Formats: sequence, C-alpha cells, structure tokens
Amino acid sequence: MKGILDRIEDERHAVILVEEEGIELVLPANRLPEGSHINSWFTIDAENGQLAVTLDEETSMAKREQAEELITRLRTKKKGSRFKRK
Repeated sequence: MKGILDRIEDERHAVILVEEEGIELVLPANRLPEGSHINSWFTIDAENGQLAVTLDEETSMAKREQAEELITRLRTKKKGSRFKRK
C-alpha cells in the first residue's frame, strides 16, 4: 500500500496517511527512511507482523510535479472579478 508523510508531531512521531485503507499510521520518526520529509510518499508492507516503510521517490516526484502544474495553471488563469461594480 502507499502512504504520504502528513506531519511529524513533537519531533518524535511521524503520521503517514494511507488513503486506500482510510487509515493513519503513527510511527516513531526515527523509523522513517533517510531522506524522508513532509509530503514524501512511501510503499508500506507488512512483513512478519512488522511494517516495512520504503521511500517511493518516483511517486513523490510525480505528485510534486502534478501539484506544481496545478499551481501554474491556477496562477495563469484570468484574474479579476466576474461581478460588475455599480
């Protein structure tokens, strides 16, 4: 399953959102793979009753590019109000 790092609380707990399962995973922040940061995507597997969290750089990059394209489109839209002033 895939999850995104939503936040780190008290610099000790990492909160990963797993949309397809509709759950929130809370892990010790020191268990995150090196290079992890807010909005990083992970592949999460259950192995022998333990969670294996692997950084998914490809998905992270794709989602970042998608967000940047959306922001660019929003900024280039016609500005101004569609309502007339009296």
